[in-house]
Amino acid sequence: MSFINFIKSKTFLKQIVLAVVAIFILTFIMLKWLKVSTNHGEFETVPELKGKSIKVADIELKENNLVMEILDSSNYNPDYPKFSVIDQDPIAGEKVKENRKIYLTLNPSGYRKVLVPDLKERTFRQAKPTLEALGFEVGKLTYIDNIAKDMVLDMSFQGENIKPGDMLPKTSKIDLVLGNGTRPTSE
Repeated sequence: MSFINFIKSKTFLKQIVLAVVAIFILTFIMLKWLKVSTNHGEFETVPELKGKSIKVADIELKENNLVMEILDSSNYNPDYPKFSVIDQDPIAGEKVKENRKIYLTLNPSGYRKVLVPDLKERTFRQAKPTLEALGFEVGKLTYIDNIAKDMVLDMSFQGENIKPGDMLPKTSKIDLVLGNGTRPTSE
């Protein structure tokens, strides 16, 4: 039997029709199985968790069949309570599948501590931007007799003298003692 005669035969055509029907049936069964196994069309709504404590967030996520995943804490945000949620992914209101991980960023207990720079014998003009770049604030300025006008002579925090290398919370107000440009008088 030649190849062309085989292709035109009833046996070959029956096999092609059976193969096409089998493919349609298998495709239909697979689609139904996928719809059932992936809960197609069934979603959970992500709740608003910003500003809530970890315990409250965990309870709300469990009620919505979602899983909490805590990311590393972010920079301290004074607008939120300590250890509360300050960011979430996916955002509130999104529709997600059951048991989806919701990633939470927590507010740390306070500002992180920053190393106090060496500002002695620098001018106030140099010291101020250095402090601000590190996240500190310039507090009270006190002037004493010293020939070097506006030179930093000493630093303090909340009345206590500090030295370079000390660790202070970010946004701390550092008081500076500066020279006033007059020669100290000896008595």
